[in-house]
Amino acid sequence: MNQIVQVAIYLLCLVASGTCTWLLLRGYGRSLTRLLLWAGLCFAFLSLNNLAVLFDLLIFPQLDFQAWRHAASLIAVGVLLFGLVWESE
Repeated sequence: MNQIVQVAIYLLCLVASGTCTWLLLRGYGRSLTRLLLWAGLCFAFLSLNNLAVLFDLLIFPQLDFQAWRHAASLIAVGVLLFGLVWESE
């Protein structure tokens, strides 16, 4: 039962971040507000992070995806930070 709950939580996180990505990028396509683009790209990398977590902990537990997980998180935060600084000028 514990494994089923873990899979459900990781899948829900992946679906939630993917949905946020889609909504933010769709909003950017309609309004061309560049902050939506940066937030959408951030959530795209967070979706990759969630996918790496799913692969790392459940699908391929013998492989180590921790470096990919941290890289995706770092890029996501870096993209959002760059967008916030760029748009504040």
